[in-house]
Amino acid sequence: MQGIIMIVYVFVICVLMYFIAIKPQKKEQKKKQELMNSIEKGDFVLTTSGFYGVIIDITEDDVIVEFGNNKNCRISMRKSAIEQVEKPASPSSEQ
Repeated sequence: MQGIIMIVYVFVICVLMYFIAIKPQKKEQKKKQELMNSIEKGDFVLTTSGFYGVIIDITEDDVIVEFGNNKNCRISMRKSAIEQVEKPASPSSEQ
């Protein structure tokens, strides 16, 4: 009888760990992947280091981001270093 109770406790702990740790992490990874797939040239981005910039070019794993008003400040970085993406406003929505 004690063996069955022990197995039930282990099962309950495993289920709780799944809902507390694993499921939210998978949800966050899916959200991050959708963000990476939506990146386009001209998007405004915030990097994980806190810099704001505009995407100039995109390759499979890397992006080139232009920072500030200086056109010479372009840095190549991994897509995973992008924290937030803001699409530029379309000309028709500014009216």
